[in-house]
Amino acid sequence: MTASDARRPVQLEIAVQDAAGARIAFEAGADRVELCQALAETGGLTPSAGAVEAVLAVAGRAERLAVLVRPRPGGYVYDADEIAVVAADVREVVRRGAGAVVVGALDAAGGIDTEALSRWIDAAAGAEVVFHRAIDTLSAPVDAIDQLVALGIRRVLTSGGATRSIDGLGTVEALVRGSAGRVQIMPGGGVRVEDVPAFVSSGADAVHLSARRSSGDTAPSGPGGGASGFDVTDGAIVAAARAALDEATSGS
Repeated sequence: MTASDARRPVQLEIAVQDAAGARIAFEAGADRVELCQALAETGGLTPSAGAVEAVLAVAGRAERLAVLVRPRPGGYVYDADEIAVVAADVREVVRRGAGAVVVGALDAAGGIDTEALSRWIDAAAGAEVVFHRAIDTLSAPVDAIDQLVALGIRRVLTSGGATRSIDGLGTVEALVRGSAGRVQIMPGGGVRVEDVPAFVSSGADAVHLSARRSSGDTAPSGPGGGASGFDVTDGAIVAAARAALDEATSGS
């Protein structure tokens, strides 16, 4: 780590699914939360309006809340109806007070769907727009940075194309170099506490993790089926990540 890396602000973002998770995350030292639903089952979908309002009440300030807007699981190529739904959800999430929305779309050729993104950025009406891990499906993600910057994307969430982002560290570093400070690069995807120093050294602007554990609930899930229990935010993991981040950025 260089002297310029030391004391460089790097934010800690925690993916949460409810107000309880947000409260735990902030109390343990998170700078920001990303709200979604069905994280373990789908990788995250658009949360309800009620969840957005409840988490914003916990966050207290718009810039502490980013909201995932993803209409369904699966790939990132969306039809006209889905693009319209995302635009409406983005508009509503921002109206309710979120400081950022997290979106992503690809075209049929596997490139960035600039038309969809432009529409969603317009719907965000000045709120931050984050491009999510759809970037990890691109064959040359670094080449997409100029395009994302031109569109007005403020932050990119990436695993570096790997299942666990620490295994994509080289690509994360390349994205940081390619961004040259024009857009924030935030590694996320299977992040563990011990990975944090490497991401700080990479030049990343933030680190994103879910810090989840099982609720331990074994009650029947109901006549519709599905697994028992659910994930909750683990404050001990958040606190350990905060400590690791503070140590790495202090240069000690």
